[in-house]
Amino acid sequence: MIVSPMPFPGDASEDAAFEMDGGTFDCFYWEEAVLKEKKRIVVKVGTSTLTHDSGGLDLRSMERLARTLADLHGLGHEVILVSSGAIAVGTEKLGLPERPRELRMKQAAAAVGQCRMMHIYDKLFSEYNQSVAQILLTGDDVEDPVRAEHLRGTFSALLEMGVIPVVNENDSVSSAEIETGRHKVLGDNDTLSAIVAGLCEADLLVLLSDIDGLYDADPKTHPDARLLHRVVELTPEILEMAGGAGTWRGTGGMATKLSAARVAMAAGFDMVITNGARTEDLYGIVEGQDIGTRFVAVSRGA
Repeated sequence: MIVSPMPFPGDASEDAAFEMDGGTFDCFYWEEAVLKEKKRIVVKVGTSTLTHDSGGLDLRSMERLARTLADLHGLGHEVILVSSGAIAVGTEKLGLPERPRELRMKQAAAAVGQCRMMHIYDKLFSEYNQSVAQILLTGDDVEDPVRAEHLRGTFSALLEMGVIPVVNENDSVSSAEIETGRHKVLGDNDTLSAIVAGLCEADLLVLLSDIDGLYDADPKTHPDARLLHRVVELTPEILEMAGGAGTWRGTGGMATKLSAARVAMAAGFDMVITNGARTEDLYGIVEGQDIGTRFVAVSRGA
C-alpha cells in the first residue's frame, strides 16, 4: 500500500512554532494535568538503543526498558511496546560480517533475530510478573478494514488482560521496511508505532532514540545546537532540521520520526522523542515534564 503524504497541520508560517533552550517562539504552554491523565501509551524503541555497535543485544538496556514499562503498567497505564532490532540481532546471531544486502537474507536474519528478541523480552518481563505478547504486522493488516478491526480487537483484549503487546513489522515476509526507496504504509518502526498508536487510540506515543530529541542542527557536528522542547506545527523550517538517515544498524532517522509526528499530530495524540539510554525519563514524560521534544496534537495546538 502506498501512503500519500498527509497534509501538514495548519499553514506554514515564517515563525517556527516551537520552544528551544534560551527562547520561546510562538509556543503553547504545556498543561501538565492533561498528560498526567494519559493511560494508554505506545513506546517505540530503536535498534541503536537495543544493541551494541556489533549488533549484539544490549541486555542491560533491555532490562532497564522491561523494568520501566512493567512499572508503568503497575502504576495503572496500558503499555504497548514497538521494538526494532530483529535484523541487526539476526545478523549478529548468524555470524554475518555485515547487515545483509540481499532481500531474502535480510528476511532470514529478521526471522532469527525476532525469535531471539522475544525470548529475551519474555524472560525479562517475567521477572516482574508481567506477561507479553508478540504481534507482527504487515501493511495489509492495517490497510484492510476487516483485518484492522480484528487487530484492534486483539490489542484491546490483550490490554484488558494486563498484557504488554510487543510489536514489530513482520520483516520475514514484508519488504517495505527493509528495501530502500519504497514507501508503503509500513516501512520503518517510527511510522509503524504511530499507526499502532492511532489504531489503538493511544493517548501518547514515545520514541526512544539515540538522541535527546529534535535539535535545530545536528548536535554531533554542531556542539551549540539547541534542543526543541515543543513543536505545535511541522513547518518547513522544522522539517529541514531532520537531517539524514539513522545508524547502520537500523532504518530510521529524524526524518522518519517527523513522519511519525505528522501522523500522530493529525490523529490527535501527542508524541515525544527522547533518549532511550535514560528509560527512567518515561516517568517524567508521563507526568508532563519537559523531557525530549514533544509534538503537540492538532486538537491541542489549535
